[in-house]
Amino acid sequence: MATTIATAEPTRRDMLFIATGAVAAVGAAATVWPFIAQMNPDASTLALSSTEVDISAIAEGQIVTVKWRGKPVFIRHRTKKEIQEAEAVALDKLPDPQPDSARVKKPEWLVVIGVCTHLGCIPLGKQGAFDGWFCPCHGSDYDLSGRIRSGPAPRNLEVPEYAFLSDTKIKIG
Repeated sequence: MATTIATAEPTRRDMLFIATGAVAAVGAAATVWPFIAQMNPDASTLALSSTEVDISAIAEGQIVTVKWRGKPVFIRHRTKKEIQEAEAVALDKLPDPQPDSARVKKPEWLVVIGVCTHLGCIPLGKQGAFDGWFCPCHGSDYDLSGRIRSGPAPRNLEVPEYAFLSDTKIKIG
């Protein structure tokens, strides 16, 4: 005995169900899209994600503060003596050991976020026992490389992502 399987031909009702479902899916996507799109950052936020700084006017030994993502960033044009002092520090004497070479891309330029890692205060430049930065709020003392040397701060000043676009321009972020 041979069995035959009957397949039903699509009917007009099946086509209406498919068309209705497709229109409903497109309508739902069109309704939800503005809600998803509004979660993207606006143009002003994207513009702040990076900043370019002309460093040609920064004299040797000078510290300049620029703003990036609402935070101060210290750019220090270090002298040869400051570079030698920063490189000569024994790492075993540092609470957060990090060699100077890991904190800079060019030895004469130090770029760090100017926020104390203890409670978020703004340290003062060319202050303290190590001629780096000193946070007057709680007494954290940073050296010429932005490394914590004494005080309650647990970590070194953070080094942001940056790149040299040319000999006179830095892009932070």
